[in-house]
Amino acid sequence: MREFAVEIFNNYAFVILFLHVLGAIVWVGGMIGMRIAVHPALQHIEEPKVRLARTLEMVGNLFRLVLPFILLLLLTGLVMGLAYGAAGGKSAGLVHMKEAIWTLMTVNYALMVRRRNFAERCFVSGDLAGAKKALEPLAKMMLPLNILLGLVALAAGIALRGF
Repeated sequence: MREFAVEIFNNYAFVILFLHVLGAIVWVGGMIGMRIAVHPALQHIEEPKVRLARTLEMVGNLFRLVLPFILLLLLTGLVMGLAYGAAGGKSAGLVHMKEAIWTLMTVNYALMVRRRNFAERCFVSGDLAGAKKALEPLAKMMLPLNILLGLVALAAGIALRGF
């Protein structure tokens, strides 16, 4: 399997790296845009029910948008990880670090999707307070955590390409 990944990466390095970076841009950039630009703007909507409805809609759209890019990152990351891992040395440690970060980010993403879906069920049933309470950790902790992890993974990827 490793030899196959090395051969694929050697033949298609530009495409694989391009798709990997594109996936990171969409996932991490989407989260940054949502947290820094969209979330504060939503707070200016005075009607709580409308604000909550728009928040659920936008967060749902973001989660649907990034899912294929998360899968793309997994696929391209596996190919590159096997190819870089075959080289051994310093790069293997960075590969493992990126794998760990990706795993944490994906678990956090899945938990955010679950909370968002629960919040939507609360909203539909008329429990606005429950929906708001379910969404609060996304903006305050979960999304910022994934942004931070994503930036660390990006830095590790740049360092990895330097080897």
